[in-house]
Amino acid sequence: MNDRIKKVLEGKNSNYMLPFFWQHGEDEATLREYMEAINNDNISAVCIESRPHPDFAGPKWWHDMDVILDEARKRNMKVWILDDSHFPSGFANGALRNEPDDLRRQSITFRRETVNCGETFVCEGKELLEAGPMEPDERDVPFYVKAGMEQADKIRFSDDRLLGVFAVRKDKNAAGAPFADLDGVKDLTGMINGGRLEWTAPEGEWYVYLMHLTRNRGAQREHINMMDRRSVKVFIDTVYEAHWEHYKDDFGKTIAGFFSDEPDIGNGPLYDADLKPGCRDAADFPWSIELEQRLKDRLGVKYPGYLALLWENDADTEEKTQLRYLYMDCVSSLVKECFSDQIGNWCREHGVQYIGHSIEDNDITSRTGSALGHYFRGLAGQDMAGIDVIGGQLYPQAEDTSMSLGVWGPRKGAFFHYELAALAASAAAIEPLKKGDAMCEVFGAYGWGEGVYLEKYLLDHLLVRGINHFVPHAFSPKEFPDYDCPPHFYAHGHNPQYRHFGELMKYGNRIGELISGGRHYAPVAIAYDGESDWMGERESISLTAKAMSEHQVNYDFLPDDVFADRKLYGTGISEKKFEVNHNCYSILLIPSRQYISSTLAEAAVELTANKVPVLFIDTFPEAVGDRKDDALYAKLKDIPVVSKTEAVKLAKEAGAWDVSVSPAVPGIRFYHYLHDDGTQIWMFTNEGKDPYRGNINIRMHGGNEAEMYLYDAWENRSFKAAQNADGTYPLALSPRKSILFILDPSENTEDIAGFEEYVPDIDEVIDNGIKLLPDSGWKRSICTNLEYPGFHDEKEVLLPDDLAEEMPAFSGLVRYAAEYSVKEAGRYTLIITDASEGVEVFVDGESCGIQIVPPFVYHPELSIGKHEIAVEVATTLERERAAVPDNFGHTYEPDCLSGLTGHVTLKR
Repeated sequence: MNDRIKKVLEGKNSNYMLPFFWQHGEDEATLREYMEAINNDNISAVCIESRPHPDFAGPKWWHDMDVILDEARKRNMKVWILDDSHFPSGFANGALRNEPDDLRRQSITFRRETVNCGETFVCEGKELLEAGPMEPDERDVPFYVKAGMEQADKIRFSDDRLLGVFAVRKDKNAAGAPFADLDGVKDLTGMINGGRLEWTAPEGEWYVYLMHLTRNRGAQREHINMMDRRSVKVFIDTVYEAHWEHYKDDFGKTIAGFFSDEPDIGNGPLYDADLKPGCRDAADFPWSIELEQRLKDRLGVKYPGYLALLWENDADTEEKTQLRYLYMDCVSSLVKECFSDQIGNWCREHGVQYIGHSIEDNDITSRTGSALGHYFRGLAGQDMAGIDVIGGQLYPQAEDTSMSLGVWGPRKGAFFHYELAALAASAAAIEPLKKGDAMCEVFGAYGWGEGVYLEKYLLDHLLVRGINHFVPHAFSPKEFPDYDCPPHFYAHGHNPQYRHFGELMKYGNRIGELISGGRHYAPVAIAYDGESDWMGERESISLTAKAMSEHQVNYDFLPDDVFADRKLYGTGISEKKFEVNHNCYSILLIPSRQYISSTLAEAAVELTANKVPVLFIDTFPEAVGDRKDDALYAKLKDIPVVSKTEAVKLAKEAGAWDVSVSPAVPGIRFYHYLHDDGTQIWMFTNEGKDPYRGNINIRMHGGNEAEMYLYDAWENRSFKAAQNADGTYPLALSPRKSILFILDPSENTEDIAGFEEYVPDIDEVIDNGIKLLPDSGWKRSICTNLEYPGFHDEKEVLLPDDLAEEMPAFSGLVRYAAEYSVKEAGRYTLIITDASEGVEVFVDGESCGIQIVPPFVYHPELSIGKHEIAVEVATTLERERAAVPDNFGHTYEPDCLSGLTGHVTLKR
């Protein structure tokens, strides 16, 4: 048997959970209590969330770290460290306050004046030499965003610099000459005399552009410049080296690594989702000394004459798209080299790993501002791909749901459901450094209404899309209630679902073990759209991904770099297929975009020549955007343009599939994972609203002679897999349930101990032989989690219980007990059709286990005679907390149910 499967069945799997453990400067006893509570929740690692700590990298911090590391060593736990004292990562614990200003962030700004023939343009003093005030933020944003920008603008610098003044003929639509010749741009900078510029326009209409460099932009003016090696080195010296000096003996042992939380480039208003070239005249864009040199190397000493094209949308299309691509290519490459690679290399040189994530919200991964300019480059130096899922982003059946995400605008459901997790899974697959590891920070800021029922959905959503490491958000040792981004999983013992959450962690660790150490199978390649977003308009790749996913076709997103740097990515093209880092693809889909890069265009032509299908989705690009290449563009004409529906059909015809379901439904998700020993794993989940019953056709990749078996990760049990006469396999899944099919060529299922017949819970529930226990005769009692198991206030109730209406402010545990006489001994099936939320069943005082998704199905062995059946239901803390004003003074009416809200049935 595959060693990983054997370890899982024996309960010896590794840990894949590293929850945030927030630090506020608590006392030693509290820190030790929480390390024990986290470990007892089936978790063997923590990520120390330093943001709230009052003395990061000071005496109190080192004292608290000593305590945590001592507990971690005793418990064989790993410790990850969030790398800064202030959100987002890059504040460097305030170190830049004592460094030269040229290490801080810098922006380039733009101002345009119109001058007609014979008119004289005059500019002098501050108007000429300084960038001017920051643009007013006209967005409808929360008060804390406005407050953040107002606070940032109090930090002022006096080193504004005029980069140049340029005049361009407006009526010729030539805001820049061809790249090889700048004669069309008049450089007026040399005409400045005594702080004054006068220029009389000759024939025609003219634009005059003033380009300034300034540090008086952005919301994080004391953060490092991500495009400056020296600035990032200050970050490393201040935070990383300091921890090395204190704990070098723990590096690579107890200390596993560092976590960067949402590092950003930082230009523009806080959380502005639109910061890309051409967005608006008032925008500022990032700058650094290294960027200036790189642009000068690429464009020559007169490079400033081009930069107005970052804003000027009336310019010649070719010049505009070429400049915008070049600029963003330089920006994102420098972020990769100066920030991500530099920190990642330091970590690996010191025996630890580097992980984290940037802001991905609503498809901004290729923007500046709150993002890093390119999803793959921004995280290139990390040892795991990373994303986060926080409140409002993912919900069941919300693929097409739009609602306000505040500063991010209307929610793009397709992005969160079909692109977000796949970005991380793709990076993990194609980048050799990441070795298949993808991480998600998850559960945070959903509020106290989020319990294990929703958390199970979120975890499955990510697992079945290839995420295999998780940072649950969060364990907070602050005095209860801590209003900061709940839920909190322990909450000083107040959370009724603490034990249930531990079972969820056990479940996640089991599957994490099975989908690690190998590679996934995703035969469709979808071209990442970041490079095209720099140049013009594009349709989100999530919409093409949605079409694939709803037809059970798995995919990876590929950036242009896999074709530009083939040695790094192990990219090879052969007849009818191509490989990237040992991942094989049968087809390339290019979602709709206004411009295509030359790198992708050349790859598309080469793939077509090698009989690999390439498809443009819905539209044909207008041009090769990053260089003038009519010959290359002409070669693209042979590539067909198809609809998304046609693309699904053609992908399957090209062999780019490995599972089909009948009847076909969009809500069945699967993930195919291969291990080097030939073991293959298919994880299936049901994200639909209704139970699914049907058949699946699994296309094998070797191992056809081996037998298939099933694995229930919640119960940690294996079953023989039934097979139909036509070779398909029956699949029955309730909503939010999962099952794994395993093909293990090293084993015959007859030789594996512990196998039994697998009966899906759907069959249990609809079986005509069900014997319904009476809805009357149940005695209900309640307690808080701190009182557990001291239940009180017993009373007789009728099922389904209306506890939420009867006790609208109650949160805790609810016990329902009844007696039932058995006339024939044997194995019985007990089913609870619904409850809110976590359930534990006791028969004669013995636990039958915890379950968190209905229907809750148990199989107790009962002897002849009378038995007590008790059902304990754990609520969330929402009802208790909703009636109490939070730190913003808000209360609300919860709509969650409480207690046993269904029926209880029992059959032999």
